Amino acid sequence: MQKAIRMIACLAVGFALHADKAVKVDAAIPPYKKAPGISGNLNSVGSDSLNNLMTFWVEAFNKEYPAVKIQVEGKGSGTAPPALVEGTSHLGPMSREMKKEEIDKFEARHKVKPVKVAVALDTLGVFVNKKNPLTKLTVKELDGIFSKTRKSGAGEIRTWGELGLKAEFAPKPISLYGRNSASGTYGYFKEHALEKGDFKDTVKEQPGSSSVVQSVGTDKFAIGYSGIGYRTSDVKALALSSDGKQFFEPTYENALNGKYPLARYLYIYFNPKSGDPLVREFLKFVLSRKGQEIVVKDGYYPLPKKVIDQNLALLK
Repeated sequence: MQKAIRMIACLAVGFALHADKAVKVDAAIPPYKKAPGISGNLNSVGSDSLNNLMTFWVEAFNKEYPAVKIQVEGKGSGTAPPALVEGTSHLGPMSREMKKEEIDKFEARHKVKPVKVAVALDTLGVFVNKKNPLTKLTVKELDGIFSKTRKSGAGEIRTWGELGLKAEFAPKPISLYGRNSASGTYGYFKEHALEKGDFKDTVKEQPGSSSVVQSVGTDKFAIGYSGIGYRTSDVKALALSSDGKQFFEPTYENALNGKYPLARYLYIYFNPKSGDPLVREFLKFVLSRKGQEIVVKDGYYPLPKKVIDQNLALLK
């Protein structure tokens, strides 16, 4: 079980869980309290997975502070660290944690480490077309489907028939869709599903999470991975298993209890030396009840109160 998800599971003790279709924000999270004297401009550069969510947060934040302007650019998590290093961005949304070399570059420039704030939960979805009868996969099978190095020891899987599908699906090659290397979702899937192995050359790399899901929704014989917030009615998310025995749906409960293998935090990084109160105030809004309600609206999962408190402490 991953370290981050173990922490979620521990902090979720005593937290009332809800069915996936009725996810609710922890009632103990306080509402947002407007602060005086907040004004100015911010730039946000980073994750495509968080792009829609950032846009929703900015729209709601602007209702509290109409004079504030926040520009959002979401081309991939890999664009966040250099923008923070160069000071061209105040906020760095990422769907993965910063790599050691990225933190080192930031620290070399700013003489301090960047602050990592968890802002939402995601169960990274493995999607197939809604007409596909497949309902579940093991993580090892994902390696066999997507990787050419198959570090898990999986055999190569090329057709739907090799996964047990019959009739028209049996002889059809599996059409693969994924993200590009600038994406944190690409990096996360590579590390946790492929054991840091290499993707097959036949994976059709897409510029955004939305295009991965749209492609799978229009290709009957496709499979792809994306943040759960981009799920549509044209696709279905598969249940996954780490051990081949128990399979778990990508639900909120299975993110909290650590049973879904590809559950992860979504983050926003910032420079702690920033003296602009607008940076911290925006993040306080994101971690408020309203901010977490927006998380649910966008199809991701909200943080439990204890995780919220831990991250609010980073803003002091």
